[in-house]
Amino acid sequence: MGKKIMVTVFGSSRPREGDADYEDARILGRSLAKHGFSVCSGGYGGVMEAVSRGAKEAGGRTVGVTADFFKNAKLNTWVDEEVRMKTWEERLFELIRRADAFVACKGGTGTLVELAVVWEMLNKAVMPAKPFAVLGSFWEPVLDRVRKVELGRPAPWGEANGRLVYVAASAGDVASHLTAKLKPA
Repeated sequence: MGKKIMVTVFGSSRPREGDADYEDARILGRSLAKHGFSVCSGGYGGVMEAVSRGAKEAGGRTVGVTADFFKNAKLNTWVDEEVRMKTWEERLFELIRRADAFVACKGGTGTLVELAVVWEMLNKAVMPAKPFAVLGSFWEPVLDRVRKVELGRPAPWGEANGRLVYVAASAGDVASHLTAKLKPA
């Protein structure tokens, strides 16, 4: 068997065990691992910890891309391999470079930046086409508002040729969507 397909997951560092957002990310990690995907995250707490934990609980492999920039942040215990970068920007682009697909969970400004950078890179074909999903409806209003601008006038960009970001109702929906896109029968 060849290289495992890597899914980079973005999300807030704020949720803690027992919080709904933490548990959703943990279920996502489990679902991705059960579908044969490796999971890459920012390697710290919150959603990053939960998705890594869920993947490990299901026997999956996890990678955490961390950065010297986050001086007091600690690598979560569910990461198999840490990839250390110097800056925040290098970390972001390493998370993107390693991915065969992307998932954005609920998050704040950091997750918004990650979502926007990946979406723009896909939209302008700066990288090869890769599946991108958001978990739940949290990002849907943002996606809809931006699409109004993107689709307002004819353009050659990717979003004009079909939605580049899939809104998934559940962790299982994310895993099924990525499986359909990345593992054709």
